[in-house]
Amino acid sequence: MQQLKQIQTQVFRIGLHQNPDTLNKLMVFCTDPKNGNFLQYSERIFNYIENPSLFIYNVMIKAFVKGGSFGRAIGFFHQLRVHGLWPDNFTYPFVFKAVGCLRNVYVGEKVHAFVLKSGVEFDCYVCNSIMDMYGELGYVENARKLFDEMPERDLVSWNVMISGFVKCARFEDAVSVFRRMQQEESVKPDEATVVSTLSACTATKDSELGREIHRYVVNEIGFTPTISNALLDMYSKCGYLSIARQIFDTMPAKNVISWTSMVSGYVNCGKLDEARDFFERSPVRDTVLWTAMINGYVQFNRVDEAVALFREMQIRGIKPDMFTVVTLLTGCAQVGALEQGKWIHGYIDKNRIPVDAVVGTALIDMYSKCGCIDKSIEIFHRLKEKDTAVWTSIICGVAMNGQSSKALTLFSEMKQAGFKPDDITFIGVLSACNHGGLVEEGRRYFDSMRKMYRIEPKLEHYGCLIDILGRAGLLDEAEEIIEKIPKESNEILGPVYGALLSACRIYGNVVIGERVATRLVEMDYSGSSLHTLMANIYASADRWDDVTKVKGKMKAIGVKKAPGCSSIEVDGHVHEFLVGDASHREMKEAHAMLDGITKPLSGLEDTEMEADNKVAGIS
Repeated sequence: MQQLKQIQTQVFRIGLHQNPDTLNKLMVFCTDPKNGNFLQYSERIFNYIENPSLFIYNVMIKAFVKGGSFGRAIGFFHQLRVHGLWPDNFTYPFVFKAVGCLRNVYVGEKVHAFVLKSGVEFDCYVCNSIMDMYGELGYVENARKLFDEMPERDLVSWNVMISGFVKCARFEDAVSVFRRMQQEESVKPDEATVVSTLSACTATKDSELGREIHRYVVNEIGFTPTISNALLDMYSKCGYLSIARQIFDTMPAKNVISWTSMVSGYVNCGKLDEARDFFERSPVRDTVLWTAMINGYVQFNRVDEAVALFREMQIRGIKPDMFTVVTLLTGCAQVGALEQGKWIHGYIDKNRIPVDAVVGTALIDMYSKCGCIDKSIEIFHRLKEKDTAVWTSIICGVAMNGQSSKALTLFSEMKQAGFKPDDITFIGVLSACNHGGLVEEGRRYFDSMRKMYRIEPKLEHYGCLIDILGRAGLLDEAEEIIEKIPKESNEILGPVYGALLSACRIYGNVVIGERVATRLVEMDYSGSSLHTLMANIYASADRWDDVTKVKGKMKAIGVKKAPGCSSIEVDGHVHEFLVGDASHREMKEAHAMLDGITKPLSGLEDTEMEADNKVAGIS
């Protein structure tokens, strides 16, 4: 720094700063990160220059973007325009990079408009940077429009368009662009193309295209660590673990991403022991790998093991991120582990993990599913930033806990706050109507999905509406609605017919019940619940011969009633019990406790019976 100051002083003292070449070299040296962090000092020198050239402005913009000072970089862009300079094709790419990092589409659109005035709108370098900015901000249709209008496209253009669709979860569109690219003779996919397209294949489970890309890599461009990891991820998540294992074993160098892909692959296939084996063998474990293994235990309701691994993670000095705690909270919500959920909440507070919309949603969901709805409401009101997911979580939670009017009030507040409900929001709203017996409101909200919000009802929405009508005894209307559901597959309609059959049991409607049962049998949607419900419907109508026939049929075809299941949390551990299962390690102690409770009650019952007999004169 001292030498730099001496050089700068000499340059300005003897007037060399008036020589453009000397000044340009000085500014390039000051802004090059290889020479040290001299950004602030370079800005001081810049302020001494009377009429900075466009080259110097470009140097400053580039340096501040690379240094992470995106707002200051855009400030230089505005400043050069004030000084009457016109940006060129070297200026815009770094300006659009800054806009994308600041996530300010309004500024991006203004700069884009200035590009059109500048006459460089068809420069490939500039167009690519604009498309990349729109893709980063989620405005991928703007990027597509620009892409389609480009007179010439280079390899970067295709890569930016594919990655833009992937970033916006438009995976089919990403594949479509890749297919178009294959028809172009002037460009060939490179590493960036392959990795982005494999991400789309992974998301859509398109293993056929994934294999095609794999062959292209083998025959054309060869493997790199990044490509190998992308293929590994694709095969493992598509369920081809043997191929993934072959790629993994042949990789000359494996990094933590490679190990994480294998762990996630085994988790997705339900092979937790194999996943844990890879986890333990990994020489390096980062937060993502720990979270992947924890998530595996959570997926299969092994919350105790997930929490134990989380504690080990802390002992090893690995700092969890918000995805780790959200995964754990999700697990606690699934099994109703309130004490463990509270402990994780305490960990979040103690370690000052920011409670943003994502963490807040997980906390609200956990407390709601554990029955602590007041705590959920408290967290909801404390959240500074709320999004659609947060509103949806509290609406569903309140509805789940039977507070129908509160849920609908929150839904109104959500709309007033300017948030647009999604399909999951309406599940909560319809559930609230169901719990409250609000038939008319349920019909109205269901109809508003298509009419007001252009949301196509899904199975869950139809199920809620059928349940609302069924509980109100409106079985004919419920049956009519089922007939209007698009007949995609038997698997889709089965649960909805099952909801109507349950309503038939409540109201003893044998006619509709038999009709529904016949349809379920025709769809091969059968099992213990179907036969049990029909037996109960016949029993409520005093048709005992039919009850006997149903039970006989169940016995003949080997259908058994699914065993009931209950769980309880004791000292932070969730214990699960199945009817007829004596495998729990503390079953003897549990039976001893039950005997201790029931014997005094049995004695009390005998004493009361003796007293009654004496009063009646019976000896």
